[in-house]
Amino acid sequence: MHYNMAKVCAICEKGSMVMGTRVLLRGKYNPTKRSRKYPNLQWAALPSGKRVKLCTRCLRTGKYLKQK
Repeated sequence: MHYNMAKVCAICEKGSMVMGTRVLLRGKYNPTKRSRKYPNLQWAALPSGKRVKLCTRCLRTGKYLKQK
């Protein structure tokens, strides 16, 4: 588990991803085809008392309650 990484879930290790977007009317002189999307991370306390950042899927399913 990565406890010290800022934008990564501590349980499932979900991180950022680069997504491609269609350039419609943003202007042909300022094309931006790629953007980086980050997961929705929230602070949560493990049963051991340690606080980590979790994605909302792990938080909703309760995977963090099974961690030591």
